[in-house]
Amino acid sequence: MYLAVLRPFLALLMAVLLLALPARAYETTARAAWVYDLATDTILLEKNADQPLPPASMSKLMTLYMLFEALRDGRVTLDTRFAVTARAKAIGGSTMFLNETDRPTVEELIHGIIINSGNDACIVVAEGLAGSEDAFAKAMTDRARALGMETATFANASGWPDPNHRMSMRDLGIVARRIITEFPEYYPVFAQTEYNYKNRSEANKNNRNPLLGMGIGADGMKTGHTTEAGYGLVGSVVQGERRLILVLSGFESEAARARESEQIVAWAFRQFLLKTVVAKGSALVSVPVWLGAAPDVTLVAGADLRLLVPAVAGEGLKAEAIYAAPVTAPISAGQVLGELVVEVPGIAGSKRIPLVAAAEVAAGGITVRLRAAFARLAGKLAEAAGN
Repeated sequence: MYLAVLRPFLALLMAVLLLALPARAYETTARAAWVYDLATDTILLEKNADQPLPPASMSKLMTLYMLFEALRDGRVTLDTRFAVTARAKAIGGSTMFLNETDRPTVEELIHGIIINSGNDACIVVAEGLAGSEDAFAKAMTDRARALGMETATFANASGWPDPNHRMSMRDLGIVARRIITEFPEYYPVFAQTEYNYKNRSEANKNNRNPLLGMGIGADGMKTGHTTEAGYGLVGSVVQGERRLILVLSGFESEAARARESEQIVAWAFRQFLLKTVVAKGSALVSVPVWLGAAPDVTLVAGADLRLLVPAVAGEGLKAEAIYAAPVTAPISAGQVLGELVVEVPGIAGSKRIPLVAAAEVAAGGITVRLRAAFARLAGKLAEAAGN
């Protein structure tokens, strides 16, 4: 593979970066944190992000994801009714106040889990989908592993304290992102502030997410609290083209959770700007063609390159085109022949977009092939003479 350092492009990137506001590292008071920009697939903040911790009710997001998958697969519908067992009715903590005579619909249970943080609703879903909560918890763990949640282990459907019930902040971020991107038809429920099943509990009807009432574009997702876990939050905020997902845990009070969450949102949106630095179709590098009707082919950006960037001096900034050369004809227009890799200081990881052929290059005729054969023969003769 060949590496081309794109110096003109590098200068363009530096100019774009200098338009941003000064960025500063954020020192969060959370015990663990993971903050992510969805538009650019960029992690902005990590603190103990891979440490398995008690997730409390934030793990209800996984229960919801399993239920949403059942809806997508057609195993249930929003109108499907589930039975309420004595075990579900007897669970403590936050509930929908379900009775054994109730037959709540899937739609009602979704509202009860999201808005009321109903432990009873979680057990009803678990038993309705898997026959028992233990079986459902095992299925949750297996599915989490398949989705890339490397530390997640589930002992129940509700987040009830258990030494075998653990998730990292990254695990919670993964399931949050999947809910947002895969199930937009159900996601609006996370923004609803009240739900009172059959008017049974005025005191428990309010959504506990403190971000929803701040007027900052918040539309989800889930809070959690136990004595062991402290106060935690999985939140999502939209401003302009950007969506922020923040996962925080380990606060000593609701007030501390709300205050730190709001400050992180402000930092993430004010210290970083979304920029399209290369438009799809922009010519970036020319690559020689072997046995082609044309001697070379131009590689263009196969997609927009959008970066979330702080203002930096430009030192350490890297922009490289990676491709094989020469490229053997024939070549189709739009054929992927390499990739552009950009690394921005202060942003974890690299950003990549495909490099594609700008135009078709047909295979050369007999003259081209003879010329290539003679050139190769001359090279071998020169090499032999040198030896």
